[in-house]
Amino acid sequence: MKKGHVIKAVEPGSIGDELGLEPGDRLISINGNLLEDIFDYKYYMESESLTALVEKADGEEWELDIENQYQDLGLTFENGLMSEYRSCRNKCIFCFIDQMPKGMRETLYFKDDDSRLSFLQGNYVTLTNMSEKDIDRIIRFKLSPINISVHTTNPQLRCRMLNNRFAGRALAAIDRLYEAGTPMNGQIVMCRDINDREELDRTIGDLARYIPCMESVSVVPVGLSRYREGLYPLKPVTPELAADTIDRIERWQKELYSRYGTHFVHASDEFYILAGRPLPEEERYDGYLQLENGVGMVRLMTSEVEERLAELQGNEEQEELSVATGRLAYPYLKGFLEQIRRKFPGRTVHLYAIDNVFFGEAITVAGLITGGDLIRQLAGKPLGSRLMLPECMFRSGEEVFLDDVTKAEVETALQVPVNIVKSSGRDFVNAVLRLPGQEPGAYAGYELKEIEYE
Repeated sequence: MKKGHVIKAVEPGSIGDELGLEPGDRLISINGNLLEDIFDYKYYMESESLTALVEKADGEEWELDIENQYQDLGLTFENGLMSEYRSCRNKCIFCFIDQMPKGMRETLYFKDDDSRLSFLQGNYVTLTNMSEKDIDRIIRFKLSPINISVHTTNPQLRCRMLNNRFAGRALAAIDRLYEAGTPMNGQIVMCRDINDREELDRTIGDLARYIPCMESVSVVPVGLSRYREGLYPLKPVTPELAADTIDRIERWQKELYSRYGTHFVHASDEFYILAGRPLPEEERYDGYLQLENGVGMVRLMTSEVEERLAELQGNEEQEELSVATGRLAYPYLKGFLEQIRRKFPGRTVHLYAIDNVFFGEAITVAGLITGGDLIRQLAGKPLGSRLMLPECMFRSGEEVFLDDVTKAEVETALQVPVNIVKSSGRDFVNAVLRLPGQEPGAYAGYELKEIEYE
């Protein structure tokens, strides 16, 4: 295997472009250091001046002295990580990928457990794939935050839940990261009769010892599809268990807020919806650190819808349109649309809750709705001039559903234009009213998060 990393593209006008670098060239080293992955590249780029060794496509080697003043070279590499992705070594009893039907696209079955993606994309990792060298690099490069799938701090139980005999021992990495002052976030996928109730209390209490480095912990209910033949016999979370979980978490919030000034642990919106409880007030979300785990999404969207509507002057403009979502969000979107209609009575919006036949009706989030279910359930329904769908239904950066049905195919089948709508409450209001900031058809593709160095 040839050494170095193949350059895929060079940004016009960048330092790399000025130096004559081209696609197909290989970056070998910076300041004599071979580059293991993207983190090495970013770390060594944090210099006022540097020397880069590049192998041109014809085999000629160039040694370039660069006065970059902390600027990026403008290079994109063939592999975004500049390294192979690390697949998961665990066989978690709650893994959703194991609950997927056969015959879907191959990439949907890849289980990553790569700590580097925690910093690049916000992924949660179990720590079981990390070596001492990996932890040393995180500390040395001052990368943050790292998002950790904890699930339980009971070592024996963690081994059982992850089906990995090293899963309990891997928790020791949290101690090292804490001692180094590395910011962390935690996640607990709660499984009924396994890591709930007293075990949940134990885990929260153990993780609270890492405050303030451990900035937040989310608790989410296990998701169960209908494809569970041969898998661990998990049971769905009941309304009673959801209420018990909320009570425990809120007791911890009161105690931890009085001691540390942070609520720290948060139940996902699903628990409140399942238990029929009102959502917490905005202040209890501590700045919404766990939005991507479904913690506070409804509360934040509620505030954003109200704020946006307060800025607008009502009118009588007429339009009939439609919105489709999952059963979980349906009652909240219904309330938002009623608020919009009171100020803009000319808008008639048909709201549809899509049952998840593909994965099973226990799956109620919009992000797992397939194009096939959407087409079958909306066929013949009044849709108006356009159909609004949330961007979470689509593959990141593309207009493709989980079952490979495309946006264009939905438009053809239903004979209606589809608008892909961003996730905020402001964008939702703007999209319904065709206001600037969310033009019909606008779509924000996923961008990698910047690596944070100190």
